[in-house]
Amino acid sequence: MRQEEIYVGIDVAKDRVDVAIRPGGDTWSADYDERGVSELVSCLRTAEPTAVLLEATGGLEVPLVSALAAAALPVVVVNPRQVRDFAKATGKLAKTDALDAQVLAHFAEAVRPPVRPLRDEDAQELSSLTTRRSQLMTMLVAEKNRLRRASHSVHPSIRSHIRWLEQELSDLDNDLRKTLRSSPVWREKDDLLRSVPGVGEQVSLSLLAYLPELGTLNRKRIAALVGVAPFNRDSGLRRSKRSVWGGRTRLRAVLYMGALVASRHNPVLRAFYQRLLAAGSLRSWL
Repeated sequence: MRQEEIYVGIDVAKDRVDVAIRPGGDTWSADYDERGVSELVSCLRTAEPTAVLLEATGGLEVPLVSALAAAALPVVVVNPRQVRDFAKATGKLAKTDALDAQVLAHFAEAVRPPVRPLRDEDAQELSSLTTRRSQLMTMLVAEKNRLRRASHSVHPSIRSHIRWLEQELSDLDNDLRKTLRSSPVWREKDDLLRSVPGVGEQVSLSLLAYLPELGTLNRKRIAALVGVAPFNRDSGLRRSKRSVWGGRTRLRAVLYMGALVASRHNPVLRAFYQRLLAAGSLRSWL
């Protein structure tokens, strides 16, 4: 029977991964290719770690995370800012790939973040499509703002690009609907979410894509995960105003718009919103 728990930190770069293990302090590097990933997975299977920690790196980590999950290894993907804050708090100010792997292993050992359910292939596709939609919307808003300020000589070019973006957005929305409705489980979840006044198609899609933990965590933990739970910043006798920060920024922006609509059209949430206004807990959105 194993006497100690093993925590692994992996720093992922384009062509290489750096690995660190605690306790023990073993470190090594491997090529980030099919063979390197296969050898790493085999090694970690033998080690039987309690947790394997990686940072979210904009998608670069996905092939390795998928391989670890397929091997039934307890992989956890965390927000890079949490890790950097932890590193500063423990006096680790230098930054290299090898040091980052050691910090990740230390973070896993000290904080012990829960191993949350990973998104399956369809969920990753939905997430990719939703992310692309957000990118198209950002470009569309930028072009419309640019059209108002630009000289008349470039108006035809900008308008042409706006029409192209709007068509791309329409096609992408169709792909999102097909992906969503093709899964009986997702279809049921989507119907349940959209039965709430104020939760429309984009809010539901975003919740399914960016919050796979929904339904598996209690309300306080899910609020903290999204970044809508107010945190105190008190010191001594000073009591500061509670504020929200961190979490999943893209999802929080979508939820804000959903809450704005719900405060007008959902009787339960509108009454709650009015009570918060009367208590001075927030300022009016309307």
